Amino acid sequence: MTTVLSLAEALIACPSVTPAAGLVFDCLEGQLRPLGFEVHRFSAGEAPDGPVENLFAIRRGPLGSRHFAFAGHVDVVPPGEGWTSAPFAPELRPSPGGELLYGRGAVDMKGAIAAMVAAAAQVPADAGTLSLIITGDEEGPARFGTVALIEHMREVGALPDLCLVGEPTSVGRLGDMMKVGRRGSVNVWLEVEGKEGHVAYPHLADNPITRLIAMLADLKAMPLDDGTEWFQPSNLEITDVTVGNPATNVIPSRASARLSIRFNALHTGQELADRVSRIAQQHGGSARPVISGEAFLTPPGDFSAMIARAVEAETGLTPEPSTTGGTSDARFLKDLCPVIEFGLCNATMHKRDEAVAVADLEALARIYARVARDALVG
Repeated sequence: MTTVLSLAEALIACPSVTPAAGLVFDCLEGQLRPLGFEVHRFSAGEAPDGPVENLFAIRRGPLGSRHFAFAGHVDVVPPGEGWTSAPFAPELRPSPGGELLYGRGAVDMKGAIAAMVAAAAQVPADAGTLSLIITGDEEGPARFGTVALIEHMREVGALPDLCLVGEPTSVGRLGDMMKVGRRGSVNVWLEVEGKEGHVAYPHLADNPITRLIAMLADLKAMPLDDGTEWFQPSNLEITDVTVGNPATNVIPSRASARLSIRFNALHTGQELADRVSRIAQQHGGSARPVISGEAFLTPPGDFSAMIARAVEAETGLTPEPSTTGGTSDARFLKDLCPVIEFGLCNATMHKRDEAVAVADLEALARIYARVARDALVG
């Protein structure tokens, strides 16, 4: 029988810096078809953010049976420099706690996808409908990935009843945390037009930097909230300030900045974008918002309890339900059905020498199999 380790090694060995395409999907398709899955592969979108390759695999159960879905991504962030071994050459190394598997995507999130495939092999085909929703663009703009997959699933009449996203949610040990929601995200590009001139004659110019600084001060002082029962306080962070003025004696004609707001369920992206725009206009500037996703919560209940039981059975831990961290593709999938995220320890994701404990991979596959079987039995 193919092991979760060999599945993970095969996926890691396929270079798939976002947006992923081709070889890594060939590899995943080759793992799924022998398990009885129909595999739908398609590309969506156009430049500059497309095309994006996606994969939807489904093994249909008896008519009227429940449908449980795993979701994830095979694209990875660029590996960068300074790795101890080649990032796309999976390597096993001993450690005091057992073997570690090194390679880009070991944690985020080819290891989890390998665990999904291994779990599928342990779920009887007649238990119900099982699917995998896999995109090649979660780490990038994410415009033509899971959004396009959802559209495809609607077209083929294959919407799940429950969905588990395999993002690396564990912190100190496998099983200590699951995500039952996520904050929303809005990025805003700000610009102030002025009038260039000599610094010795400021009355003949209009310095846009002065107004931009005042604008940013008002934005940082803008009240948001103190958090909720399930969400931490929303926060606004200035992420870039640009003038591009090479001269020391010239007042520039333009200044720009960018900010990011991570917000909880007390707000919507549009409401916050409108507030930022009003403040920008008060200072004679403009704002261009891009809403990446809205805040959502899957209230603790049967689904989270199901996952907790599976985790406890394999690790002895009770996962803490949390909404911390960044965004994920769960922000799209939550429109279909209840969605929860659970996966590997996230300590090395996006870092050089990304690595996962082999024992955690094996335990995650068993946890996923338990969850899938319980979800399909209902």
